[in-house]
Amino acid sequence: MKTIRIGAGAGYAGDRIEPAVELVARGALDYLVFECLAERTIALAQQARKRDPAAGFDPLLVERLRAVLPECRVRRTRIITNMGAANPLAAAETTVRVARELGLAGLKIAVVMGDDVLAAIQTGEFTLEETGAPVSTLGDRIISANAYLGARPVVEALAGGADLVITGRVGDAALFLAPLVHEFGWRWDDWEMLGRGTAVGHLLECAGQVTGGYFADPGYKDMPDLSRLGFPLAEVGTDGNATITKVAGSGGRVTLATCKEQLLYEIHDPACYYQPDVVADFSAITLTADGPDRVRVQGGRGHPKTRRLKVSIGHFDSFVGEGQISYAGPGAVARGRLALEIVRQRLADTAVKLTESRFDLIGMNSLHGEQRSGDATPYEVRLRVAARTDTLAEAVRVGNEVETLYTNGPAGGGGVTKSAREIVAVASTYLAENLVTPTLHFLEA
Repeated sequence: MKTIRIGAGAGYAGDRIEPAVELVARGALDYLVFECLAERTIALAQQARKRDPAAGFDPLLVERLRAVLPECRVRRTRIITNMGAANPLAAAETTVRVARELGLAGLKIAVVMGDDVLAAIQTGEFTLEETGAPVSTLGDRIISANAYLGARPVVEALAGGADLVITGRVGDAALFLAPLVHEFGWRWDDWEMLGRGTAVGHLLECAGQVTGGYFADPGYKDMPDLSRLGFPLAEVGTDGNATITKVAGSGGRVTLATCKEQLLYEIHDPACYYQPDVVADFSAITLTADGPDRVRVQGGRGHPKTRRLKVSIGHFDSFVGEGQISYAGPGAVARGRLALEIVRQRLADTAVKLTESRFDLIGMNSLHGEQRSGDATPYEVRLRVAARTDTLAEAVRVGNEVETLYTNGPAGGGGVTKSAREIVAVASTYLAENLVTPTLHFLEA
């Protein structure tokens, strides 16, 4: 039975680069996938593109490609990535330049476009999934609207001979499903195979999470050598079943527990996981240990897709002002609490207009409120005041009031930081699949 080896080169935009290099050098990969696009990332990328028409793609694109392209070329490992973000064509043009500088003549690059559906969202009648309000209530605050494309255009790019496929917004698991459909010739209505391929993609899409990152908990779930965590790869057969593993000798582990946690990660209903290509069903999957750092994944299923695509809408929301200061030594908690009350009163007395606020002592109540276990009093605390405002000027005043604690608050405060920034929020809606038209463009170095 034919087997395809797919490696996860990244699980988010700022992920480590060395594990991808290790995968290419020692993983005998057919495909390397860089999944680098979170929900807010593309809205921020759209902002960057508005400031500079040549920007808007992943800022680590060049560094990542320089690190892996030469070895991928030698080993004939094909690359699939959503690092195109809000500007996949500019990302591809930059890739051509990098390839030429590296002497990689003949590299064929495919660009998947069509996920930008801002015009359709602005002119149609759509409802915000989170609130039930019309999308039109966001008015001119909308920055971006990007539909989650499926695997089909990526498959077409691979069939067209692309060595590297660059996309914008594509379903995370679809990036991994695409090479399986291409290699095995699965039909687009073979829901069982599409479901199994989606399960493989979901297990790989967060990279180091399935090898022990975001899993480790000392004394409960110990993981070795996390400073050089290895990223996962999947050995996938024609039947869609797979083995999750990693490069021998790399840090972390692949275990039943790491795979179970990742399989359920960000899943509301394991039997009904909506994707652009299929409604995946993970409820009958069995995981079996198959030796050190090897877990066998079998039994995924699928159901017909909904023919609706999720759309992430990035929009201007508000501003946030924040200030922090530390107190240490005897009485640190009491001084921190006094400082909080001073700032709270000052913001009220000077009529700073806040729409939402938090007054926290980090290490005491910033995550779980005043309900905490144990009676030990910290020797040091970090005060944090953060507030949402309607204007940048009001947000700046929040941090300024914390800074004045240096000489107008309790003794011993230090290490002040302050910031004020605009907040980009993300909302969701759905768009009929037939209203979205993906397109392909090919470039060659």
